[in-house]
Formats: sequence, structure tokens, C-alpha cells
Amino acid sequence: MAETTVTVTDAGPCARKLTFDIPPAAIAEKLDGQLDSLVAESELPGFRKGRAPRRLVEKRFGEAVRHEAKGQIVSEAYTKAIEDNKLQVVGEPIADDELKDLELDPAKGLKFDIEVEVVPEFEMPKLEGIKVAKPLVEVQDAQVDIELGRVCLTEGDLEEREKPEPGDYLTGHGIMKEAKGDTEFYNIKGAVVQIPAADSDGKGMILGVMVTDLAKQFGMPKSGETATLKVKGPEHHENPALRGKDLVVTFEVDAVHRIIPKTPEDLAQMVGLENADALKDAIRSRLYEKTVIRQQVAMRRQLTDHLAKEVDFELPKRLTSKQAQRWLEKHRMELMYRGLPEDSIEARVAEMRDASQEHAARELKLFFVLHKAADELDVQITEGDVNQRIAQMAHSRGQRPEMLRQQLISQQQIGTIVQQIREHKALDAILAKSEISEMSIEDFNKKFKDAAAEVADHE
Repeated sequence: MAETTVTVTDAGPCARKLTFDIPPAAIAEKLDGQLDSLVAESELPGFRKGRAPRRLVEKRFGEAVRHEAKGQIVSEAYTKAIEDNKLQVVGEPIADDELKDLELDPAKGLKFDIEVEVVPEFEMPKLEGIKVAKPLVEVQDAQVDIELGRVCLTEGDLEEREKPEPGDYLTGHGIMKEAKGDTEFYNIKGAVVQIPAADSDGKGMILGVMVTDLAKQFGMPKSGETATLKVKGPEHHENPALRGKDLVVTFEVDAVHRIIPKTPEDLAQMVGLENADALKDAIRSRLYEKTVIRQQVAMRRQLTDHLAKEVDFELPKRLTSKQAQRWLEKHRMELMYRGLPEDSIEARVAEMRDASQEHAARELKLFFVLHKAADELDVQITEGDVNQRIAQMAHSRGQRPEMLRQQLISQQQIGTIVQQIREHKALDAILAKSEISEMSIEDFNKKFKDAAAEVADHE
């Protein structure tokens, strides 16, 4: 195939732009090869297999051939450019928007750009002998009671109400638009909003955005009424178009519901246990299993704090939409791994969308650092690792593993699970080389506030 020209330029911190110039001869060669193969395999009416005239085959299948040939040309050129330039690419490449609309023309050649995110160059710090404290976490009776109340509420029954009160759920039609202009970001029928509970300081979530004064703006609309509120677009939303924008959200209420929690006795009977005491024992056992995860989370957090402090390199000024999506999905998977309930997970993710740039930069830095650490430590992921992680997450959520697997596949989140396992394995490998000392939870909370907050996620 004729020579393709590739120019690599700096597209900012952690990014490179690859500019491709594929000559007409290379395109003609690829198209001829595709057509030759198709002619040999085609069976058109009136002709034996492989005997149809080339011009007839091209007329009938030409568009499909050009589409497939373009995909192969781009893929082959991209793969070769990455290998030739020894680029350590992370994430998916971002192609020139015009590429998908370009026609493959042997007379003109093909020119396009692809932007890739690359691992920045930096020196890894020493990974041995890091001092790490292991908090001695116990399961307290108060924790069992709190978890019992949460499970009773989760498994409770919906009761339709005429007027909402704090903590009730509203189902309706939610629309999010730009305050100045006609740009519409969301238009969702069947959306759900919870009226902020009395202990939430008026803070709540609507259409995936956290609003600090939701209770004040939203009020207590009944079925058939519409609430309107204003909010600023989160700085790290997956959709860059609404970042920092003044937004208006309208919500037309269709129904008001309150969750009536089950009694411990009814819940015990529902899950096949003898009585409420047996249910408490089962909950205590599940919470005890989570103590291992809580300890791991707290110790890993100390390692990531250490690595983030020891490594320095230039980062993008703002997260790209792909980086933001990856960061938020990673955070969502981490919360699922820790066993948080679904509503708490979505509330946390909404808060992350509006996190500070400093926090976002730290997370992006750690992505690159842990990626490199996993390479240096030769971390390998097996299908068994993925299955075990899904089973563990399903158990903590009270789901069947096969149902959670299908959910993750349908939401294209298996890749995030693999990345999570890879990072955890890298951190655990570093932890195995660390100096670990046990510490009471009280002393730990005083000394390591950020890591202690990670443990508190489970309380």
C-alpha cells in the first residue's frame, strides 16, 4: 500500500493530535482489493458465483464497500501510527467530526485528524515501605439498627399521597433547558424527584444535578402542578455544553408517593427468616463482611494520597467529556463496590459532577499514576477476577450476580469494572510492600480525615 503520512502534534497536557494524509493510490489499492474479494464471492441473479461483472458488483455494493474500506484504512493507519510513534494511549480515540461524513474517493485521498489521550511522562516514586495505618473497624449495634431501618425502607411499599411532605417522591415530566436560549438538555417523562428530607438542609437532586436549595425552589407541588427552579450547570458534567451554564428546570408532577417501610418482622418473614432477631444477625454478618472493604478503602486512600503528593506533571485545565464520563463511572463503580444503596450512589455522583477543579485534577492524576503503577507491577486481570467482583457487588446489593452482569453489560460498564479491579490490584500490590500499623478507629479518624471519610461512607 502506498505510504501514508502521519503528523503528531501536541494537543495539550496528556493529549496528542494525529493528522493523517492517506494518498489516492492507497485508497485505490484498498478498494480494488475489497472489490476483487467481493466479485469472487458474489452470487447475483443470472450469474454463477464469482462470474458477475465487476461493474455490476460495484454498482450494487459500492457504497457498502467504500464504507468498510474506509473503516479498515482508518483503523490500520491509526494502529500503525500508535506503534510507530510509541504512544501510550489510554481511553478511546476522538476522531475528527468530519471523518464520518467523508466519502472515500481514490482521486482525492483522505485527510483526517484523531486526538488521543496519552500517559504523561513522569517518574514513579518508590513503591516500597510506605507507612499505612489500618483502622480497626467493628460492627456496632447502632450500625445494625441503621442498616435494618434502611433495608426496611428500601423494601417498603409505595403509598400514593395527595400532598407531598419532606422525604416523599414525585414522579413527573422533567425538562432542563438553558436559561437564555432554546437549548434543551433533558426532556424526561417518568423522572423522579425526592422532596429533601428534614435532615438534608434543603439539598436535593433533580435530573442528575445537585441543587443546594432544592427544597426552597421546588416547594411542595401536588399532582398536576409544575415546579420551576434555576441551577448552575455542574463544572464536570459529562455533557460539556451545560457546564457552568445557567439552567432552568421545570417539573410537572404526575404522582406523589411515600415509602411505607416494612416492619422488621414482616421483612424477616419475606426473606424466609424466623424472626426480627434472625434478620438482625444476617445484617450484622453482612456488615461484618464489609469491614474488610472499609479497611481496604481506608488504606488504599492513604496510598493514593501519598502517590498524588509524590508525583507531579502537567494536567489538562479542564476534564474533557470523555475524561469526566470515565471519572464519574469509575466513582459510581467504586460506590457500588463499597455497598452503598442506589439512591445514595446517584446522589454522590451528582455531587461529583459539581466537585472542585482541584478534586477533579487529583482524580485524573491518579488515573495516570495507577495506570503506570499497574504496568510496572505487571498487574493481570482474568475473567475470574471480573466474575468474583460482580458476585461481591451483587451480594452487597442483594442482587443475583447474573442480573447485575447483564445490567453492567447493557450499560457498557464492564470496562469500568476491569479498570477498577486493575487499580485495586495495583494498590494492593503496593500495600503488600508497605509498613502497616494497626490503629483504633477513634485515633484513625483524628489523624486521617480524608481516609476516615472514605470509611464513613459505609456508616
